[in-house]
Amino acid sequence: MTNLDEHGRPEPPLAADETATLLGFLEYQRATLAWKCAGLDAAGLRARVAASSMTLGGMLNHLAYVEDLWCSRWLHGRDRRPPWDMVDWDADPDWEWHSAAEDSPEQLHALWQDAVARSRTLVAEALADGGLERLAQRTWPEGEAPSLRWIVVHLIEEYARHNGHADLLRESVDGLTGE
Repeated sequence: MTNLDEHGRPEPPLAADETATLLGFLEYQRATLAWKCAGLDAAGLRARVAASSMTLGGMLNHLAYVEDLWCSRWLHGRDRRPPWDMVDWDADPDWEWHSAAEDSPEQLHALWQDAVARSRTLVAEALADGGLERLAQRTWPEGEAPSLRWIVVHLIEEYARHNGHADLLRESVDGLTGE
């Protein structure tokens, strides 16, 4: 049974194996982003702080892309899926960040939730096919491939970094604060 904190986030296990611990922390970070983006209208998801162009909507879009990039494209070697397959990444390498302004809150949340659900399935498949040591299908230009362990830790790092940004953005929108 998963313990939830006061914001509905699943607490990572205190004493578990490596896989359960890593996945527990990833789920906690995902739930933190969901909490920081919950209940906001389009204006709230488009709000910016100071000179930064970062928004919570852009963050949802970006992290949906990150989930698909690492779990589908890198780990399983699959082609980009919509909407990422229609983007000219050379012309606009930050497309996922600023294109979010065109999407409704419902579209942004659905895109991110769908990407997370796919990633959970793809990570479970990789765990069943070699565990955390399983190497990604795609490789760096030098021929090296990251392990599933590396990908999961990278996802935790990506969420943790952006959740710090989300704290500032959400506080600027309506004063919501918290870890």
